[in-house]
Amino acid sequence: MPGILIIAHAPLAGALCACAAHVFGAPPQRLEGLDVPGEADVQSVLQQASAAMSRLAAADGEVLVLADAAGATPCNTACRLLPAAAGAARVRLLGGVNLPMLLRALCYQHETLDQLVSRAIEGGRRAIAEIDPGAPGALPAQPAPALQTACAGPGAASRCPGSSC
Repeated sequence: MPGILIIAHAPLAGALCACAAHVFGAPPQRLEGLDVPGEADVQSVLQQASAAMSRLAAADGEVLVLADAAGATPCNTACRLLPAAAGAARVRLLGGVNLPMLLRALCYQHETLDQLVSRAIEGGRRAIAEIDPGAPGALPAQPAPALQTACAGPGAASRCPGSSC
């Protein structure tokens, strides 16, 4: 089961981890968040991220890193870790993290890293929509499609709480 590391501008990583704990009723296993403050020392962030990746890779050697914005300090920090982690762990990095992406990744965390990457991207993209209740053909008042289908698959019911995921 791949570990998941969120690295983002403070306080986003911690907030996403807290949201996941709220949705699932407990902190999800093998999930860590690293908040990067505006005045952060890059070397310190690198050390913290490296330590988190090592902890998450300890079980099976695979880590999915979710960053908030491609080209920003948290994502650039994660990029610097990828070559160093290559020898010890298999790591994939996605930019543009959002809550549906994270929930989808957590629901499918039992899959391979490559499958998990595809699921996370799909969940993040499907949840992005303009909401205009008065417009013709507006979306109905129901959970986003990414959340409705996030936990389809074998054993999903044991990981995901009803329609929340």
